[in-house]
Amino acid sequence: MSEADATGGFGGAARGDASLSGNPALVGQEAVRLEGVHKSFGVLEILRGIDLSVAPHEVICLIGASGSGKSTLLRCVNLLEPVNRGRILLWGQDVTAPGVDENAVRRHIGIVFQSFNLFPHMTVLRNITLGPIRVLGVPRDQAEEAGRALLVRFGLSDKRDDYPDRLSGGQQQRVAIVRALAMRPGIMLLDEVTSALDPELVSEVLGVIRELADAGMTMLIATHEMGFARDIADRVCFLDEGVILEQGPPRQVFTAPVNSRTQQFLRRIVDAGRL
Repeated sequence: MSEADATGGFGGAARGDASLSGNPALVGQEAVRLEGVHKSFGVLEILRGIDLSVAPHEVICLIGASGSGKSTLLRCVNLLEPVNRGRILLWGQDVTAPGVDENAVRRHIGIVFQSFNLFPHMTVLRNITLGPIRVLGVPRDQAEEAGRALLVRFGLSDKRDDYPDRLSGGQQQRVAIVRALAMRPGIMLLDEVTSALDPELVSEVLGVIRELADAGMTMLIATHEMGFARDIADRVCFLDEGVILEQGPPRQVFTAPVNSRTQQFLRRIVDAGRL
């Protein structure tokens, strides 16, 4: 049984608040599967036949030069961009099929971008609880209790009544991650979440992601932080011009890449002192 079956399917509004990753009926299923995914913007082809499977609790880091298709891949998984060809399966169900309720799918997928996208007129706690209250129908007191617990967990409890403009960039990004977690997603997509941060603030955000990985969260992470990808990923995928040219365990990809383009990319990374 897929998560869609367990919660009423993706053809309409999802029922209940079951976490994808917490459903015992899903043991052994792939969390995400991309089959021959193509995505173009006009005549510009960004993804040129992506095949990728993500196991439950697996952390995959997508690496590659800017413009290689990493961000577009994540946006396609979250259905923010429709695919032109191929299909995407979530817990065994084709979520790119006609008639799928995109909003129902997104309830199970958290996504965090490099821009924080916090509501400036709302406190930290209100930013975090808005989704669970409005989208999931969680009573306000329960949503606030869960929100406060998440803020404690990630070292932000003293910021709950602050507004975003009172926070550092690192704190705002951590709040953005907590806001995504408040929706109880089964999968997290992280798109260059440290790119907009000063170097001294990067470590606090990466620490949050490490904790999520240690807790077993299924994650797809697009990143330029090569050392971080080496340390946290179960698997690294190197994208180039919309194709996954090479993938494997971090040790293999970073120390003994097979593809000549991967070798060239990593050589430049090493020469720049970023690995």
